[in-house]
Amino acid sequence: MSRNSQTTAAAIKLGIFTICSVLITGLLAAIMGNIGFGGAHEYKAVFTSATSLSKGDDVRIAGVSVGEVSGVEHYERSMALVTFKVKDDVAMTTATRAEIRFMNLVGDRYLALEEGNAAHATPLPVDATIPVTQTEPALDLTALFNGFQPLFTALNPQQINELSLNLVQVLQGEGGTVKSLLTHTASLTSTLANRDQLIGDVITNLTGTLTTVDEHHQQLNQLIGGLRGWMTQLATDRKAIGSSLSSISSLTRVLADLVTGARPVLKSDIAQLRQLAALLNDPKNKSVLLDLLAKLPEMMRDQTRTGTYGSWYNYYLCGAGLHIELPKELAALPMFAQLASQLADINVHSTAKRCAH
Repeated sequence: MSRNSQTTAAAIKLGIFTICSVLITGLLAAIMGNIGFGGAHEYKAVFTSATSLSKGDDVRIAGVSVGEVSGVEHYERSMALVTFKVKDDVAMTTATRAEIRFMNLVGDRYLALEEGNAAHATPLPVDATIPVTQTEPALDLTALFNGFQPLFTALNPQQINELSLNLVQVLQGEGGTVKSLLTHTASLTSTLANRDQLIGDVITNLTGTLTTVDEHHQQLNQLIGGLRGWMTQLATDRKAIGSSLSSISSLTRVLADLVTGARPVLKSDIAQLRQLAALLNDPKNKSVLLDLLAKLPEMMRDQTRTGTYGSWYNYYLCGAGLHIELPKELAALPMFAQLASQLADINVHSTAKRCAH
């Protein structure tokens, strides 16, 4: 009986472990294989060249994966037809552009989709083809790197990888890496200063590079236009920036002197405030303070009315109170007890109409 129970428990544990393993393996396969569970629509695009783009490569919009390449085939003798699938919630229009871009320097590629000029665009039918006029092949890295080959011989492998990757990303229109490219370019200036022959070789081999750059002149124009506008704004505001820095320096000195001079007095005030807070926190003083604050608005209104006569105050006595306390020995006598009680509370009040309130 005990052996059967142990066998059953072991079988249940093994079943749970098997089910969990299958689920986890399936989840990993779906993530690593970019397997989607939603609907997808298929489209085509014609390229002048689709070198190294293959089935299963990502389709991305703004760097986010939205589908995958279904196939690449020869098209009309000199072009390539790329079939790809995207999620059914991705808006494809007749203005959509397709570009083949490098994912890394190893040679992996992906298909990038851009919105294009959607001012007069209409939704793209499912299974439609994006024409070659709205597509762009990948960069010719062979010509690009051959032009920079003499430069690369002067750098270490890490510098070559960083500079090459940033250069490729800039020429692909990924403007976010311009700053990184300029940073790496500036760091190489000291290395190139005394290498005239090396620079000459670079200039000689730049023909192929400039050809590649010319094919992407629109992105280059946008980059130069943005830098020019930025520098123009800085030049226009140079006086304001300079005066602001001077004013900030003066303000810092004044604040430092103010804090230094006010610190002893402030320290004393804080100590006195602590004593005052302790006094006000006493229950007896707190009740008096609350009563004073409650009566203060009415008192201020009365003072305002009284001061309307001019530079002097006009008071009218409506009542008076008097408290007379007899000596304890005298007040203890029976004959003076009633008198002491009457003298302790003497109040006189006028019956005039103005004293009705």
